[in-house]
Amino acid sequence: MNAALRAMRTRVLRLLAVTSMYMQVVLALSLLFVIAVVLSLTGSLAFSAAELFASLAAIAVGALAVDLITHRLTRTAVRWESTLITALILVFVMRPTLEPAGLAWLAVTGAVAAASKVVLAWRGRHIFNPAAVAAAIMTIIGVSPAAWWVGTPGLAAVVVVLGIAVAWRTEKIRVVLTFIVLATAVSIGTSLIAYAQAGLTVAWTDVAVQVLLSSPILFLGFFMLTEPLTLPSRLWQQLLVAAVVAVFVGYPALSIGGISLGADRALLIGNIVAFALAVRSRNLCRLTLTDARDLTPRVREVTFTTDASASFVPGQYLELTVAHPHTDVRGNRREFSIVSAPSELPRLRIAYRVSPAERGSSFKRALGAAPVGTKLRSTGVWGDFTLPARGPLLLVAAGIGITPFVSQVRELSARGMNRDIVLVYVASAAAELAYHADFADHRVIIVTPDDPSPLANETWAGGERLTAASLARLVPDLSSRHALVSGPPALIADLQPALAQAASVKTDAFAGY
Repeated sequence: MNAALRAMRTRVLRLLAVTSMYMQVVLALSLLFVIAVVLSLTGSLAFSAAELFASLAAIAVGALAVDLITHRLTRTAVRWESTLITALILVFVMRPTLEPAGLAWLAVTGAVAAASKVVLAWRGRHIFNPAAVAAAIMTIIGVSPAAWWVGTPGLAAVVVVLGIAVAWRTEKIRVVLTFIVLATAVSIGTSLIAYAQAGLTVAWTDVAVQVLLSSPILFLGFFMLTEPLTLPSRLWQQLLVAAVVAVFVGYPALSIGGISLGADRALLIGNIVAFALAVRSRNLCRLTLTDARDLTPRVREVTFTTDASASFVPGQYLELTVAHPHTDVRGNRREFSIVSAPSELPRLRIAYRVSPAERGSSFKRALGAAPVGTKLRSTGVWGDFTLPARGPLLLVAAGIGITPFVSQVRELSARGMNRDIVLVYVASAAAELAYHADFADHRVIIVTPDDPSPLANETWAGGERLTAASLARLVPDLSSRHALVSGPPALIADLQPALAQAASVKTDAFAGY
Protein backbone atom coordinates (compact mmCIF):
# COMPACT_ATOMS: atom_id res chain seq x y z
CA MET A 1 0.00 0.00 0.00
CA ASN A 2 1.54 3.34 -1.02
CA ALA A 3 1.73 6.39 1.23
CA ALA A 4 -1.22 8.23 -0.33
CA LEU A 5 -3.57 5.27 0.01
CA ARG A 6 -2.45 4.60 3.56
CA ALA A 7 -3.00 8.25 4.48
CA MET A 8 -6.49 8.20 2.97
CA ARG A 9 -7.28 4.95 4.77
CA THR A 10 -6.34 6.33 8.16
CA ARG A 11 -8.23 9.60 7.66
CA VAL A 12 -11.38 7.73 6.66
CA LEU A 13 -10.99 5.48 9.70
CA ARG A 14 -10.94 8.56 11.90
CA LEU A 15 -14.32 9.62 10.53
CA LEU A 16 -15.81 6.15 10.82
CA ALA A 17 -14.64 5.73 14.42
CA VAL A 18 -17.17 8.25 15.74
CA THR A 19 -19.29 5.24 16.72
CA SER A 20 -18.40 1.70 17.76
CA MET A 21 -18.10 -0.87 15.00
CA TYR A 22 -21.27 -2.61 16.21
CA MET A 23 -23.26 0.61 16.11
CA GLN A 24 -21.88 1.34 12.67
CA VAL A 25 -23.16 -2.02 11.42
CA VAL A 26 -26.58 -1.23 12.92
CA LEU A 27 -26.64 2.15 11.17
CA ALA A 28 -25.46 0.69 7.85
CA LEU A 29 -28.03 -2.09 7.85
CA SER A 30 -30.77 0.31 8.95
CA LEU A 31 -29.96 2.66 6.08
CA LEU A 32 -29.94 -0.28 3.68
CA PHE A 33 -33.38 -1.27 4.97
CA VAL A 34 -34.72 2.26 4.52
CA ILE A 35 -33.44 2.32 0.93
CA ALA A 36 -35.06 -1.08 0.33
CA VAL A 37 -38.36 0.31 1.59
CA VAL A 38 -38.05 3.28 -0.78
CA LEU A 39 -37.37 0.94 -3.69
CA SER A 40 -40.39 -1.17 -2.73
CA LEU A 41 -42.58 1.95 -2.80
CA THR A 42 -41.42 2.68 -6.35
CA GLY A 43 -42.09 -0.88 -7.44
CA SER A 44 -38.42 -1.70 -7.92
CA LEU A 45 -38.56 -4.63 -5.49
CA ALA A 46 -40.75 -7.72 -5.56
CA PHE A 47 -41.86 -7.08 -1.98
CA SER A 48 -44.05 -4.32 -0.54
CA ALA A 49 -43.02 -1.93 2.20
CA ALA A 50 -45.63 -3.51 4.46
CA GLU A 51 -44.07 -6.93 3.93
CA LEU A 52 -40.63 -5.58 4.77
CA PHE A 53 -41.74 -3.85 7.98
CA ALA A 54 -43.87 -6.76 9.13
CA SER A 55 -41.09 -9.27 8.49
CA LEU A 56 -38.49 -7.18 10.32
CA ALA A 57 -40.85 -6.78 13.27
CA ALA A 58 -41.53 -10.53 13.43
CA ILE A 59 -37.85 -11.44 13.30
CA ALA A 60 -36.93 -8.79 15.87
CA VAL A 61 -39.66 -9.91 18.28
CA GLY A 62 -38.50 -13.52 18.09
CA ALA A 63 -34.84 -12.59 18.56
CA LEU A 64 -35.49 -10.13 21.38
CA ALA A 65 -37.71 -12.55 23.27
CA VAL A 66 -35.00 -15.20 23.35
CA ASP A 67 -32.30 -12.64 24.14
CA LEU A 68 -34.29 -11.37 27.13
CA ILE A 69 -34.78 -14.90 28.44
CA THR A 70 -31.19 -16.06 27.97
CA HIS A 71 -29.67 -12.91 29.39
CA ARG A 72 -31.96 -13.07 32.42
CA LEU A 73 -30.93 -16.69 33.00
CA THR A 74 -27.24 -15.84 32.63
CA ARG A 75 -27.62 -12.55 34.55
CA THR A 76 -26.03 -10.49 31.84
CA ALA A 77 -27.17 -7.34 30.08
CA VAL A 78 -28.95 -7.57 26.76
CA ARG A 79 -26.67 -6.51 23.90
CA TRP A 80 -29.38 -4.75 21.96
CA GLU A 81 -27.05 -3.84 19.11
CA SER A 82 -26.35 -7.55 18.56
CA THR A 83 -30.09 -8.26 18.49
CA LEU A 84 -30.67 -5.49 15.96
CA ILE A 85 -27.84 -6.65 13.73
CA THR A 86 -29.18 -10.21 13.68
CA ALA A 87 -32.72 -9.06 12.88
CA LEU A 88 -31.60 -6.65 10.16
CA ILE A 89 -29.41 -9.26 8.49
CA LEU A 90 -32.18 -11.86 8.53
CA VAL A 91 -34.75 -9.53 7.00
CA PHE A 92 -32.52 -9.31 3.91
CA VAL A 93 -31.96 -13.08 3.82
CA MET A 94 -35.42 -14.49 4.50
CA ARG A 95 -38.47 -14.04 2.26
CA PRO A 96 -40.66 -11.12 3.42
CA THR A 97 -44.36 -11.84 3.83
CA LEU A 98 -47.63 -10.62 5.34
CA GLU A 99 -49.13 -14.06 5.82
CA PRO A 100 -49.67 -14.86 9.52
CA ALA A 101 -48.09 -18.31 9.22
CA GLY A 102 -45.09 -16.89 7.39
CA LEU A 103 -44.61 -14.16 10.00
CA ALA A 104 -44.80 -16.76 12.75
CA TRP A 105 -42.01 -18.73 11.09
CA LEU A 106 -39.96 -15.54 10.73
CA ALA A 107 -40.34 -14.99 14.48
CA VAL A 108 -39.09 -18.53 14.98
CA THR A 109 -36.17 -17.74 12.68
CA GLY A 110 -35.20 -14.76 14.84
CA ALA A 111 -35.53 -16.88 17.96
CA VAL A 112 -33.30 -19.61 16.52
CA ALA A 113 -30.63 -17.05 15.63
CA ALA A 114 -30.70 -15.57 19.13
CA ALA A 115 -30.60 -18.99 20.77
CA SER A 116 -27.57 -20.00 18.72
CA LYS A 117 -25.55 -17.20 20.38
CA VAL A 118 -25.87 -19.07 23.66
CA VAL A 119 -26.25 -22.71 22.66
CA LEU A 120 -23.64 -22.68 19.88
CA ALA A 121 -21.00 -20.66 21.71
CA TRP A 122 -17.60 -21.39 23.21
CA ARG A 123 -15.77 -19.20 25.68
CA GLY A 124 -17.69 -16.10 24.72
CA ARG A 125 -17.41 -16.47 20.95
CA HIS A 126 -20.01 -17.63 18.46
CA ILE A 127 -19.18 -20.93 16.82
CA PHE A 128 -21.47 -20.07 13.91
CA ASN A 129 -22.86 -16.86 12.49
CA PRO A 130 -26.30 -16.63 14.20
CA ALA A 131 -28.15 -15.39 11.11
CA ALA A 132 -26.58 -18.11 8.95
CA VAL A 133 -27.57 -20.78 11.50
CA ALA A 134 -31.19 -19.67 11.48
CA ALA A 135 -31.37 -19.32 7.69
CA ALA A 136 -29.79 -22.74 7.16
CA ILE A 137 -32.09 -24.53 9.62
CA MET A 138 -35.25 -22.96 8.21
CA THR A 139 -34.13 -23.77 4.67
CA ILE A 140 -33.20 -27.37 5.43
CA ILE A 141 -36.49 -28.14 7.19
CA GLY A 142 -38.31 -26.40 4.35
CA VAL A 143 -40.76 -24.27 6.31
CA SER A 144 -39.26 -20.85 5.49
CA PRO A 145 -36.38 -21.13 3.00
CA ALA A 146 -33.82 -18.36 2.73
CA ALA A 147 -34.43 -16.13 -0.30
CA TRP A 148 -31.37 -13.84 -0.18
CA TRP A 149 -33.46 -11.18 -1.93
CA VAL A 150 -30.83 -8.58 -0.99
CA GLY A 151 -28.94 -9.87 -4.03
CA THR A 152 -30.72 -7.60 -6.45
CA PRO A 153 -29.29 -4.99 -8.88
CA GLY A 154 -31.25 -2.19 -7.22
CA LEU A 155 -29.41 -2.67 -3.92
CA ALA A 156 -25.98 -3.76 -5.14
CA ALA A 157 -24.37 -0.31 -5.21
CA VAL A 158 -25.77 0.58 -1.78
CA VAL A 159 -24.53 -2.72 -0.32
CA VAL A 160 -21.05 -1.98 -1.68
CA VAL A 161 -20.88 1.59 -0.33
CA LEU A 162 -22.22 0.73 3.11
CA GLY A 163 -20.26 -2.51 3.16
CA ILE A 164 -16.98 -0.73 2.44
CA ALA A 165 -17.64 1.59 5.39
CA VAL A 166 -18.18 -1.42 7.68
CA ALA A 167 -15.17 -3.34 6.34
CA TRP A 168 -12.99 -0.23 6.60
CA ARG A 169 -14.02 0.35 10.21
CA THR A 170 -13.34 -3.29 11.14
CA GLU A 171 -10.18 -3.37 8.99
CA LYS A 172 -11.45 -6.33 6.99
CA ILE A 173 -11.17 -4.86 3.49
CA ARG A 174 -8.60 -7.46 2.40
CA VAL A 175 -10.69 -10.29 3.79
CA VAL A 176 -13.84 -9.11 2.02
CA LEU A 177 -12.07 -8.46 -1.29
CA THR A 178 -10.47 -11.89 -1.17
CA PHE A 179 -13.87 -13.47 -0.67
CA ILE A 180 -15.65 -11.43 -3.34
CA VAL A 181 -12.96 -11.92 -6.00
CA LEU A 182 -12.57 -15.65 -5.37
CA ALA A 183 -16.31 -16.33 -5.03
CA THR A 184 -17.01 -14.41 -8.22
CA ALA A 185 -14.25 -16.23 -10.11
CA VAL A 186 -15.49 -19.65 -8.99
CA SER A 187 -19.09 -18.70 -9.82
CA ILE A 188 -18.08 -17.53 -13.29
CA GLY A 189 -16.13 -20.73 -13.91
CA THR A 190 -18.90 -23.07 -12.79
CA SER A 191 -21.52 -21.08 -14.74
CA LEU A 192 -19.50 -21.13 -17.97
CA ILE A 193 -18.99 -24.89 -17.61
CA ALA A 194 -22.74 -25.36 -17.10
CA TYR A 195 -23.55 -23.22 -20.15
CA ALA A 196 -21.03 -25.14 -22.27
CA GLN A 197 -22.48 -28.48 -21.20
CA ALA A 198 -25.90 -27.20 -22.27
CA GLY A 199 -24.49 -26.17 -25.65
CA LEU A 200 -24.88 -22.46 -24.96
CA THR A 201 -22.36 -19.67 -25.41
CA VAL A 202 -22.26 -16.70 -23.06
CA ALA A 203 -19.70 -13.98 -22.39
CA TRP A 204 -17.93 -14.27 -19.06
CA THR A 205 -18.47 -10.55 -18.47
CA ASP A 206 -22.24 -11.06 -18.62
CA VAL A 207 -21.92 -13.86 -16.10
CA ALA A 208 -19.76 -11.68 -13.85
CA VAL A 209 -22.32 -8.88 -13.85
CA GLN A 210 -25.09 -11.34 -13.03
CA VAL A 211 -23.07 -12.91 -10.23
CA LEU A 212 -22.14 -9.61 -8.59
CA LEU A 213 -25.50 -7.86 -8.93
CA SER A 214 -27.93 -10.73 -8.40
CA SER A 215 -26.36 -13.07 -5.86
CA PRO A 216 -25.70 -13.03 -2.10
CA ILE A 217 -21.93 -12.58 -2.58
CA LEU A 218 -21.69 -8.86 -1.83
CA PHE A 219 -23.97 -8.87 1.21
CA LEU A 220 -22.50 -12.08 2.59
CA GLY A 221 -18.97 -10.75 2.27
CA PHE A 222 -19.49 -7.29 3.71
CA PHE A 223 -22.03 -7.95 6.46
CA MET A 224 -21.78 -11.60 7.53
CA LEU A 225 -18.30 -12.92 6.82
CA THR A 226 -16.83 -10.00 8.78
CA GLU A 227 -18.57 -10.79 12.08
CA PRO A 228 -15.71 -10.51 14.64
CA LEU A 229 -16.99 -13.24 16.97
CA THR A 230 -16.76 -15.90 14.25
CA LEU A 231 -13.40 -14.88 12.80
CA PRO A 232 -9.98 -16.21 13.88
CA SER A 233 -7.38 -13.82 15.26
CA ARG A 234 -4.75 -13.51 12.51
CA LEU A 235 -5.09 -12.07 9.01
CA TRP A 236 -3.81 -15.18 7.22
CA GLN A 237 -6.38 -17.25 9.10
CA GLN A 238 -9.17 -14.84 8.13
CA LEU A 239 -8.07 -14.98 4.49
CA LEU A 240 -8.16 -18.77 4.65
CA VAL A 241 -11.71 -18.71 5.99
CA ALA A 242 -12.72 -16.23 3.29
CA ALA A 243 -11.29 -18.54 0.62
CA VAL A 244 -13.10 -21.59 1.99
CA VAL A 245 -16.45 -19.78 2.08
CA ALA A 246 -15.84 -18.35 -1.41
CA VAL A 247 -15.28 -21.79 -2.94
CA PHE A 248 -18.48 -23.20 -1.49
CA VAL A 249 -20.50 -20.11 -2.38
CA GLY A 250 -19.17 -20.15 -5.93
CA TYR A 251 -19.88 -23.85 -6.40
CA PRO A 252 -23.46 -24.26 -5.11
CA ALA A 253 -23.87 -27.61 -6.88
CA LEU A 254 -21.84 -29.22 -4.08
CA SER A 255 -23.74 -31.03 -1.36
CA ILE A 256 -22.89 -32.62 1.96
CA GLY A 257 -24.95 -35.54 3.22
CA GLY A 258 -27.57 -34.81 0.61
CA ILE A 259 -27.91 -31.19 1.77
CA SER A 260 -27.20 -28.64 -0.93
CA LEU A 261 -24.94 -25.72 -0.09
CA GLY A 262 -26.48 -22.28 -0.22
CA ALA A 263 -24.71 -19.11 0.86
CA ASP A 264 -25.74 -19.56 4.50
CA ARG A 265 -24.45 -23.15 4.66
CA ALA A 266 -21.23 -22.15 2.91
CA LEU A 267 -20.65 -19.56 5.64
CA LEU A 268 -21.26 -22.19 8.32
CA ILE A 269 -18.51 -24.34 6.80
CA GLY A 270 -16.17 -21.36 7.00
CA ASN A 271 -17.23 -20.86 10.62
CA ILE A 272 -16.13 -24.41 11.40
CA VAL A 273 -12.68 -23.69 9.96
CA ALA A 274 -12.49 -20.44 11.95
CA PHE A 275 -13.53 -22.20 15.14
CA ALA A 276 -10.85 -24.87 14.67
CA LEU A 277 -8.25 -22.12 14.37
CA ALA A 278 -9.65 -20.30 17.40
CA VAL A 279 -9.50 -23.43 19.56
CA ARG A 280 -5.83 -23.86 18.67
CA SER A 281 -5.02 -20.25 19.56
CA ARG A 282 -6.50 -20.57 23.08
CA ASN A 283 -7.68 -16.97 23.12
CA LEU A 284 -8.52 -15.13 26.31
CA CYS A 285 -11.99 -15.36 27.76
CA ARG A 286 -12.66 -15.01 31.48
CA LEU A 287 -10.98 -12.08 33.21
CA THR A 288 -10.93 -11.16 36.90
CA LEU A 289 -10.06 -7.58 37.78
CA THR A 290 -7.23 -7.52 40.33
CA ASP A 291 -5.93 -3.95 40.25
CA ALA A 292 -6.38 -0.52 38.67
CA ARG A 293 -4.12 2.50 38.93
CA ASP A 294 -3.53 5.86 37.29
CA LEU A 295 -0.20 6.00 35.48
CA THR A 296 -0.59 9.64 34.45
CA PRO A 297 -3.38 12.20 34.88
CA ARG A 298 -4.97 10.79 31.69
CA VAL A 299 -3.83 7.16 31.48
CA ARG A 300 -5.28 4.39 33.63
CA GLU A 301 -3.96 0.83 33.76
CA VAL A 302 -6.16 -2.16 34.64
CA THR A 303 -4.79 -5.56 35.63
CA PHE A 304 -6.63 -8.87 35.31
CA THR A 305 -5.95 -12.51 35.89
CA THR A 306 -7.10 -14.86 33.17
CA ASP A 307 -7.21 -18.51 32.16
CA ALA A 308 -3.90 -20.30 32.57
CA SER A 309 -4.27 -21.70 29.04
CA ALA A 310 -4.76 -18.28 27.42
CA SER A 311 -2.37 -17.02 24.77
CA PHE A 312 -1.80 -14.04 22.52
CA VAL A 313 0.90 -12.48 20.35
CA PRO A 314 2.55 -9.21 21.46
CA GLY A 315 0.85 -6.33 19.67
CA GLN A 316 -2.58 -7.94 19.54
CA TYR A 317 -5.73 -6.49 21.09
CA LEU A 318 -8.66 -7.96 22.98
CA GLU A 319 -12.33 -7.06 22.92
CA LEU A 320 -13.63 -6.47 26.44
CA THR A 321 -17.29 -6.54 27.45
CA VAL A 322 -18.42 -4.50 30.46
CA ALA A 323 -22.16 -4.91 31.01
CA HIS A 324 -23.68 -1.79 32.58
CA PRO A 325 -27.01 0.06 32.71
CA HIS A 326 -27.74 3.15 30.63
CA THR A 327 -25.29 2.18 27.91
CA ASP A 328 -24.57 5.02 25.49
CA VAL A 329 -24.37 4.77 21.72
CA ARG A 330 -20.84 3.35 21.88
CA GLY A 331 -22.17 0.14 23.46
CA ASN A 332 -20.66 -2.13 26.11
CA ARG A 333 -17.73 -3.58 24.15
CA ARG A 334 -14.34 -2.03 23.37
CA GLU A 335 -11.02 -3.09 21.91
CA PHE A 336 -7.81 -2.62 23.92
CA SER A 337 -4.22 -3.36 22.99
CA ILE A 338 -2.69 -5.68 25.55
CA VAL A 339 0.07 -3.95 27.55
CA SER A 340 1.52 -6.99 29.29
CA ALA A 341 3.69 -9.61 27.59
CA PRO A 342 2.57 -13.20 26.97
CA SER A 343 5.28 -14.31 29.40
CA GLU A 344 3.39 -12.48 32.18
CA LEU A 345 0.26 -14.64 31.85
CA PRO A 346 -2.00 -15.38 33.67
CA ARG A 347 -1.61 -11.71 34.63
CA LEU A 348 -2.85 -9.45 31.85
CA ARG A 349 -2.92 -5.68 31.64
CA ILE A 350 -4.59 -3.07 29.46
CA ALA A 351 -4.53 0.74 29.61
CA TYR A 352 -6.85 3.42 28.37
CA ARG A 353 -7.11 7.19 28.23
CA VAL A 354 -9.29 9.03 30.75
CA SER A 355 -10.06 12.66 31.45
CA PRO A 356 -10.93 13.82 34.97
CA ALA A 357 -12.62 16.89 33.54
CA GLU A 358 -15.00 14.88 31.35
CA ARG A 359 -17.64 12.25 32.05
CA GLY A 360 -16.38 10.11 29.20
CA SER A 361 -18.28 7.21 27.71
CA SER A 362 -20.59 5.03 29.79
CA PHE A 363 -18.18 2.15 29.13
CA LYS A 364 -15.21 4.00 30.64
CA ARG A 365 -17.26 5.08 33.62
CA ALA A 366 -18.41 1.51 34.24
CA LEU A 367 -14.92 0.07 33.87
CA GLY A 368 -13.47 2.75 36.12
CA ALA A 369 -16.06 2.02 38.82
CA ALA A 370 -15.66 -1.78 38.70
CA PRO A 371 -14.33 -3.10 42.04
CA VAL A 372 -11.49 -5.58 42.45
CA GLY A 373 -12.80 -9.10 41.92
CA THR A 374 -15.21 -8.13 39.14
CA LYS A 375 -15.59 -10.89 36.54
CA LEU A 376 -15.44 -9.64 32.98
CA ARG A 377 -15.39 -11.33 29.60
CA SER A 378 -13.13 -10.98 26.62
CA THR A 379 -14.78 -12.15 23.43
CA GLY A 380 -11.50 -12.74 21.67
CA VAL A 381 -8.04 -11.60 20.67
CA TRP A 382 -7.24 -10.29 17.21
CA GLY A 383 -4.64 -8.36 15.29
CA ASP A 384 -1.51 -8.53 13.15
CA PHE A 385 0.27 -5.48 14.55
CA THR A 386 3.29 -7.63 15.32
CA LEU A 387 7.04 -7.12 15.02
CA PRO A 388 8.86 -8.38 11.93
CA ALA A 389 11.14 -11.31 12.69
CA ARG A 390 14.35 -9.43 11.93
CA GLY A 391 15.78 -6.04 11.06
CA PRO A 392 16.05 -2.69 12.90
CA LEU A 393 12.80 -1.11 14.05
CA LEU A 394 11.22 2.32 14.28
CA LEU A 395 8.31 2.49 16.71
CA VAL A 396 6.18 5.65 16.61
CA ALA A 397 3.64 5.96 19.43
CA ALA A 398 1.24 8.79 20.17
CA GLY A 399 -0.47 8.92 23.56
CA ILE A 400 -2.16 5.64 24.46
CA GLY A 401 -0.74 4.21 21.24
CA ILE A 402 2.32 3.22 23.27
CA THR A 403 0.50 0.16 24.67
CA PRO A 404 1.15 -2.47 21.97
CA PHE A 405 4.85 -1.56 21.93
CA VAL A 406 5.10 -2.10 25.68
CA SER A 407 3.90 -5.68 25.25
CA GLN A 408 6.39 -6.24 22.46
CA VAL A 409 9.49 -4.91 24.23
CA ARG A 410 8.59 -6.70 27.44
CA GLU A 411 8.35 -9.98 25.58
CA LEU A 412 11.67 -9.33 23.84
CA SER A 413 13.24 -8.67 27.23
CA ALA A 414 11.70 -11.81 28.75
CA ARG A 415 13.17 -13.89 25.92
CA GLY A 416 16.58 -12.21 26.15
CA MET A 417 16.31 -10.91 22.60
CA ASN A 418 18.15 -7.72 21.62
CA ARG A 419 16.66 -5.64 18.80
CA ASP A 420 17.81 -2.34 17.32
CA ILE A 421 14.83 -0.17 18.27
CA VAL A 422 14.20 3.56 18.03
CA LEU A 423 11.03 4.77 19.77
CA VAL A 424 9.53 8.14 18.86
CA TYR A 425 7.02 8.86 21.62
CA VAL A 426 4.50 11.70 21.17
CA ALA A 427 2.49 12.96 24.17
CA SER A 428 0.33 15.99 24.86
CA ALA A 429 2.49 16.86 27.88
CA ALA A 430 5.55 15.50 29.67
CA ALA A 431 3.30 14.40 32.54
CA GLU A 432 1.44 12.10 30.12
CA LEU A 433 4.45 9.94 29.26
CA ALA A 434 3.50 6.44 30.37
CA TYR A 435 5.65 3.32 30.15
CA HIS A 436 8.70 5.08 28.70
CA ALA A 437 10.84 3.39 31.37
CA ASP A 438 10.14 0.06 29.64
CA PHE A 439 12.31 1.26 26.77
CA ALA A 440 15.41 1.96 28.87
CA ASP A 441 17.50 -0.36 26.68
CA HIS A 442 16.55 1.42 23.47
CA ARG A 443 16.89 4.85 21.90
CA VAL A 444 13.87 6.99 22.81
CA ILE A 445 12.97 10.34 21.23
CA ILE A 446 10.29 12.23 23.16
CA VAL A 447 8.00 14.71 21.41
CA THR A 448 6.17 16.89 23.94
CA PRO A 449 5.46 20.63 24.03
CA ASP A 450 7.14 20.95 27.45
CA ASP A 451 10.54 19.77 28.67
CA PRO A 452 10.28 16.22 30.16
CA SER A 453 13.54 16.52 32.15
CA PRO A 454 15.10 14.81 33.99
CA LEU A 455 15.80 12.26 31.29
CA ALA A 456 17.69 8.96 31.28
CA ASN A 457 18.26 7.42 27.86
CA GLU A 458 15.61 9.62 26.23
CA THR A 459 16.15 12.61 23.98
CA TRP A 460 13.68 15.50 23.92
CA ALA A 461 12.90 16.75 20.44
CA GLY A 462 12.69 20.32 21.70
CA GLY A 463 8.95 20.83 21.71
CA GLU A 464 8.46 20.61 17.95
CA ARG A 465 5.33 19.03 16.53
CA LEU A 466 5.96 15.67 14.90
CA THR A 467 5.56 15.88 11.14
CA ALA A 468 6.80 13.82 8.24
CA ALA A 469 9.74 16.20 7.82
CA SER A 470 10.70 16.21 11.50
CA LEU A 471 10.38 12.41 11.72
CA ALA A 472 12.79 12.02 8.80
CA ARG A 473 15.19 14.43 10.51
CA LEU A 474 14.94 12.77 13.94
CA VAL A 475 15.50 9.29 12.49
CA PRO A 476 18.00 9.75 9.65
CA ASP A 477 18.35 5.99 9.08
CA LEU A 478 14.57 5.56 8.69
CA SER A 479 14.96 3.90 5.30
CA SER A 480 16.77 0.95 6.89
CA ARG A 481 14.11 0.38 9.55
CA HIS A 482 10.77 -1.42 9.67
CA ALA A 483 8.27 1.17 10.91
CA LEU A 484 5.34 0.49 13.20
CA VAL A 485 3.06 3.42 14.03
CA SER A 486 0.38 3.42 16.71
CA GLY A 487 -1.71 6.48 17.40
CA PRO A 488 -4.53 8.73 16.10
CA PRO A 489 -5.44 8.28 12.43
CA ALA A 490 -4.67 11.93 11.67
CA LEU A 491 -1.08 11.61 12.87
CA ILE A 492 -0.56 8.37 10.97
CA ALA A 493 -1.83 10.04 7.82
CA ASP A 494 0.42 13.09 8.32
CA LEU A 495 3.54 10.90 8.69
CA GLN A 496 2.99 8.91 5.50
CA PRO A 497 5.45 10.88 3.30
CA ALA A 498 8.30 9.97 5.67
CA LEU A 499 7.06 6.45 6.39
CA ALA A 500 7.08 5.68 2.68
CA GLN A 501 10.88 5.62 2.94
CA ALA A 502 10.88 2.85 5.58
CA ALA A 503 11.72 -0.77 4.78
CA SER A 504 8.12 -1.67 5.66
CA VAL A 505 5.19 -0.04 7.45
CA LYS A 506 2.51 -1.30 9.81
CA THR A 507 -0.06 1.00 11.38
CA ASP A 508 -2.45 0.68 14.31
CA ALA A 509 -4.95 3.51 14.46
CA PHE A 510 -6.28 4.46 17.88
CA ALA A 511 -9.42 6.40 17.05
CA GLY A 512 -10.44 6.86 20.67
CA TYR A 513 -13.76 6.45 22.46
